[in-house]
Amino acid sequence: LVMVFYGSNGKSNPVSMENKVEHQAKNQITYDVHLPSDLGMLYKVRLGLQSLENSISQLSLCHFKMQNTSTLDTFSLTINKTLPLSLNGDRWIEFPVEWPLKEALSVITYHLTVFSRNILSERNLVHMTACIYGTHGDTGDRSLLWSLQDVQQGEENESFLVIVDAVELGELDKVVLLISSKTDCKLDIKKLHLKEAVKEHPIYVFEVNEAFSVDANKPEIQREIPVSFVIRGDKQKNDIDNLLKEGSQAGNLTEYTIKVYTGDKRGAGTDANVHIILFGNEDKSEVFQLSQSLEHQNPFERGKVDTFKIKTKKLGNLHSIEIGHDGKGFASGWFLEKVEITDASRDSVYCFNCNR
Repeated sequence: LVMVFYGSNGKSNPVSMENKVEHQAKNQITYDVHLPSDLGMLYKVRLGLQSLENSISQLSLCHFKMQNTSTLDTFSLTINKTLPLSLNGDRWIEFPVEWPLKEALSVITYHLTVFSRNILSERNLVHMTACIYGTHGDTGDRSLLWSLQDVQQGEENESFLVIVDAVELGELDKVVLLISSKTDCKLDIKKLHLKEAVKEHPIYVFEVNEAFSVDANKPEIQREIPVSFVIRGDKQKNDIDNLLKEGSQAGNLTEYTIKVYTGDKRGAGTDANVHIILFGNEDKSEVFQLSQSLEHQNPFERGKVDTFKIKTKKLGNLHSIEIGHDGKGFASGWFLEKVEITDASRDSVYCFNCNR
């Protein structure tokens, strides 16, 4: 078992979990870990198994707790995940470290699409990993050929999708490929597309355009590929905005900005699906699901503010709202502090206090 710790000043070397503390409870192991003092404030931990050559077992991880023995600052997290320890399985899980009064990063599912020519026919003999780098660190080496999705195969070209779960990487800047094979072969990789699963844009494009001659008796090939360009989707967004603006000018649509404040109390956040209805002196809106927060991938967390934009018919002056959730998920109870709604067309801000 190996852990890598990420801090504001860099990351640790892989820390082997060897220094066990004696007299442990059943199904619980405690380790003493000595980290470099210059890591700064910890924000992420990656945990996995380093050597899998002879292992086909699985490891179920239930709970993780970490304490700084000098300050007694404590972080704990329920994981409840099983590492898929098959030979080519993804060996790592990542989670953000949350400290009091410090906003933690989110765990994000990334979609990495590989465009190639002949990898699929060689996939059982080839081992290929990618390490994705961004402004918030890296993913470590993740296997690319263990669970392929959305496979497209033609005579000359092919593509496949790889799903990577990682703590938010920020702006992406490079991918490092490691390629090895049990037999001599040539692998033709054209490019990589990388984006967040829940967003259409931005798409980070990494042009490779290289045929790799892999020798079974030589060390693995390493190639660093910087981002070539980013597809932002701004033109598409502008087109939609212009259409909506025309609709507003025709008197059809009004845009409201909704800020939702979740209280800073124990258990205040919720994973349930939240909806809202707006009531004005001229009309009432339809039911809107508040799912796409402009700030956070996981909305309605303790002490956080989430902003949503909706477009609906003219409602006039707002006098009330209905807001609630469907109770889905574990511990779905939610402490709502207040809701602020801005109607830019009227230059008005409405505040609805809840505090319950």
